[in-house]
Amino acid sequence: MEIFHFNSFLILILGTELKIDYFSTTKNRVFISMSNFLNKPYPFNDDLKYNSKLIFFISIGVFAFLYLFQPLDVSLMDNKQKLYVVVGLGAITFLSLSLNLLILPSLFPGIFIKRIWNIKKEILWNLWILSTISVGYSLYYRLLDIFNIDFRMVLGLIIIAIIPITGLIIVNRNRMLRHNLRISERINKKLEDNKSIEEKLVHFESDYVKDNLSIKVSLLLLIRAANNYIEVFWKEGDKPKSHMIRTSLLKAEELLKEHKFVFKCHRSYMVNVNYIDKIEGNVQGYKLFFENLDFSIPVSKNFVFKLKELI
Repeated sequence: MEIFHFNSFLILILGTELKIDYFSTTKNRVFISMSNFLNKPYPFNDDLKYNSKLIFFISIGVFAFLYLFQPLDVSLMDNKQKLYVVVGLGAITFLSLSLNLLILPSLFPGIFIKRIWNIKKEILWNLWILSTISVGYSLYYRLLDIFNIDFRMVLGLIIIAIIPITGLIIVNRNRMLRHNLRISERINKKLEDNKSIEEKLVHFESDYVKDNLSIKVSLLLLIRAANNYIEVFWKEGDKPKSHMIRTSLLKAEELLKEHKFVFKCHRSYMVNVNYIDKIEGNVQGYKLFFENLDFSIPVSKNFVFKLKELI
């Protein structure tokens, strides 16, 4: 019997330890998930011109809300007191938002860095703005000495202060959504354009008809001038192929001018920057290398800067 009780006691202890380990592990996972969520990037709105318009319209919105709905016993005041309250709270909203959205980001740009802004900072920032507006409202009510500031009044002022914060969050969210949609549309258009370019054929016409050449522009490696000819190199499978055409490099450049990735790097060479394998520099300048080609392509000094932009 004693052995049975002892075994039961051990099972109880082990079960308790397993439960503690389970809840501890779950708690850690929740904490890690929450931490990861709060540290996710969030776009800080640092557009001062846009914020100026936003501040103006939100302040007008608070003024209109107070005038139309008259919360916090505003309807019980005479017209003069009512005007003081409505205009004053609208002005405090304007001043508080101006301080937080225009002045502070300008004075302390090191704090409001767009690339390191995250959800946690955005939440704390909105709570700070809410606090400044709420404190401003409370101090203004005390200054007017119209009503006693009790808990109900403070709660009401905080609720009113939430209005501009809600407006900020909604407007910034919609602005971010529109911005991301525009970016995605531009990227999709570019992807479609690139796809159509990749499938597009380029036709090199020779002075001799039998030497004409048509290839996909996406497969073009480079073009090398050779007296009255050009030698076109393109990719076929894993190996490069070439073809001599009796024409000038100037005509080839005109033919390929809409394809920005085909770049004239030397008076005798045009290259497709997408196929450059490596670049080497020496006292004479830069040289380009392509996979499976046993020669290098020189880069003229006049074209170095443009090459850096394209790569």
